[in-house]
Amino acid sequence: MAYTDHDAVIDGLFRRLERRLPRSFSGRLRWLRGRRGTRVRVPAAVLLMAGGVLGFLPILGFWMLPLGVLLLALDLPVLRPPIAALARWFEGRRERRRWTDA
Repeated sequence: MAYTDHDAVIDGLFRRLERRLPRSFSGRLRWLRGRRGTRVRVPAAVLLMAGGVLGFLPILGFWMLPLGVLLLALDLPVLRPPIAALARWFEGRRERRRWTDA
């Protein structure tokens, strides 16, 4: 499979996320992204999305939903283009906001 622009955007999202997380979590996320994490990735993504839907409860959070969708996009190529487009849109919005706030 060829490495597309969508894959590059999603890879960049994961790298930025790994830089922001504590080492123990970023290492686990890196493992999930790798070849050895394939069997665990889909169930983990589904659990994260379920926890994100229940984000109003204590401990769980709405942050879990986008992370679950992002993990699922690694195994479902159909999700990559819309996720990459959404990431580009958020990035553009953040840049525009930075210019207007300055």
